[in-house]
Amino acid sequence: MSVGLTRRLIGEGLGSAFLLAAVVGSGIMADRLFAHEGLALLANSLATGAALVMLIYTFGPISGAHFNPVVTLAEAINGGVPRRIGAWYVVPQIMGAVLGVWSAHAMFGERIFMLSQYARTSPGLWFSEFIATFGLIAVITGCSRRRPDALPLAVAAYITAAYWFTASTSFANPAVTLARAFTDTFAGIRPTRPRSSSGRCSAPCRGPFCCGGSPLP
Repeated sequence: MSVGLTRRLIGEGLGSAFLLAAVVGSGIMADRLFAHEGLALLANSLATGAALVMLIYTFGPISGAHFNPVVTLAEAINGGVPRRIGAWYVVPQIMGAVLGVWSAHAMFGERIFMLSQYARTSPGLWFSEFIATFGLIAVITGCSRRRPDALPLAVAAYITAAYWFTASTSFANPAVTLARAFTDTFAGIRPTRPRSSSGRCSAPCRGPFCCGGSPLP
């Protein structure tokens, strides 16, 4: 494994860890501060969007700041990254995401290891994940071709908005879906039902085949 590839993989792992720490940590904080779920979701979505801007600017020059197997898949399909390298990306994305969840638990005094009991499953939710992922790839494709400098803000704005206009609150990322199965907090998703986490993981993977795109710069 080359030094350059190692640097990329570390960037993907760290970025994914910070992203999930932001998603889960802000969810825990919001749930503790607000009795109203709408306010908690607003805080969670804003924190996630802000974290995405910072992470894309920070890790974009290093690894491309995918943090998402679907973005990596779309990039491999379009030839932007060699498929051999793309296959390596998925491992640190998932591992980093899980470590980010555990880090959030540690920061807030929660049990480190847990499984979510919050079931999220229905055809509408799966379709929401397809729409969320299709839109994400479309935003990345359009901005990378016309306004690459605006890409971090555009991606963050889209994810923040998709929290609210999709029934699933826009996971749009199989690594995120898997990692959120390991938290029984505000952001968790129950992994015990085959149609819950597995269905939500598979739905985003269909997005790139309907809307090919380029990755983050």
